[in-house]
Amino acid sequence: MDHSLPLISTLVIAFSLALVFGFIAERVFRSPALVGYLLAGIAAGKYTPGVVADAALASQLSEIGVMLLMFGVGLHFSLKDLWSVKSVAVPGAVLQMTIATALGACFAHWFFDRHWAEAIVLGVSLSCASTVVLLKALDVRGKLTSPDGRIAVGWLVVEDIATVLILVLLPPFANLMMPGTPGASTRLANADILWMIGQTLFNAALFVVVMLVVGRRVLPWAMGQVARTGSRELFTLFVLAAAVGVAYGASEIFHVSFALGAFFAGMVMRESRFAHRAATESLPLQDAFSVLFFVGVGMLFDWHILLESPLEVLTVLLIILFGKSIGAFGLVYFMRYPLHTAMIAAVALAQIGEFSFILIGQAVELGLADMSTVNLVVAGAILSIALNPGLFWAEPHISRWLTSRFAWARRAAMRHAPYESLPADTEAEKLQGQAVVAGSGPLLDRLAVSLEESGIPVVAVSSDEANAKALDDRKIS
Repeated sequence: MDHSLPLISTLVIAFSLALVFGFIAERVFRSPALVGYLLAGIAAGKYTPGVVADAALASQLSEIGVMLLMFGVGLHFSLKDLWSVKSVAVPGAVLQMTIATALGACFAHWFFDRHWAEAIVLGVSLSCASTVVLLKALDVRGKLTSPDGRIAVGWLVVEDIATVLILVLLPPFANLMMPGTPGASTRLANADILWMIGQTLFNAALFVVVMLVVGRRVLPWAMGQVARTGSRELFTLFVLAAAVGVAYGASEIFHVSFALGAFFAGMVMRESRFAHRAATESLPLQDAFSVLFFVGVGMLFDWHILLESPLEVLTVLLIILFGKSIGAFGLVYFMRYPLHTAMIAAVALAQIGEFSFILIGQAVELGLADMSTVNLVVAGAILSIALNPGLFWAEPHISRWLTSRFAWARRAAMRHAPYESLPADTEAEKLQGQAVVAGSGPLLDRLAVSLEESGIPVVAVSSDEANAKALDDRKIS
């Protein structure tokens, strides 16, 4: 029997080390388990003595984790939710990426003597926050579907779209900034730049149209047909095939990222009445493969960079943790949003992840960066991801400190939250003299319906999406 089984050995090494280091992180150091997963990746990488997992396989497996996670998020978000936050997500994401890119580029060029081309690439890599890290952090704190959570997710979706466009523009940028250097054979002439931009935007728009016109009808219908078979295995298989299949098709046909493809797949399937079941059944797969994502990130880390260039690593980390955060906080604050919204946006963006690796990898192929720059980006990602849960923990404490010391913070804390208010046409009987019932499960449904049928105005509060949808269908608020 052939015992050369890289896939199995990679899974065994990754899951085993993740379990051990995750347990130690949680129980001994009282840190989030994902810190342990990152340490497990470092232990399984080629830069650390001992067992070595296959980095290429781990990277592909982590991509599956990204697909499943984004699919699950799409099941909780509608196009209406994302469209409602466009006024803050679009300008916020564009301005924040510009600020972070400028900070990183200026420090790299003026203080560390990097060529402007390499400095700009480093700055762009530091501007892209990790969707996976954000979703995990919001989910753990129950903020994923909150108004602030919707703004943060919408912000990162815009960043993902912008990053796809940046990837397309890297070859002509390389041709413009560093002509004749290694990698020039893969570059395009300047005359092709506008064509590439137009083609990218057209492909992305065409993908969205196909998903909204065709996918919106076919995928929910297909999910219903599979659910009616009564087979749990077939239903789980359909969810997995839809998430991975649509993501792969989006990448191959329309040249958008796996993450965006999976996100839109989940979003159009949200309209099915089986969406809640799909989200529940895909959760174990999301958890397992998201662990592989963090292990894969850890495997990229060459810890020697901490000894060789500690000042550069510290500068990169400070730009990620404070430069991006302060920029995001200021943008949201000056857009007249409440203090808590500005704080969540600031903390959510204080890390980098998967798209940063893709960007810097493409830059290396084009001769725009060397391995020392790659190590800086990976070091910044590892350290910022590890510290991000602590920032979320500290966020309410920082908010209280700000409001206790500064009048502008107190005024910001009292601002009207646009996505937490009732519609202007809310019926008067829903605002006073009503019965409020809260909970989940069939008992909530029966109680709310009974009160409504008895002529008592009812407002129901439920953390269960299926409950909320059923009551909404019965015209109960």
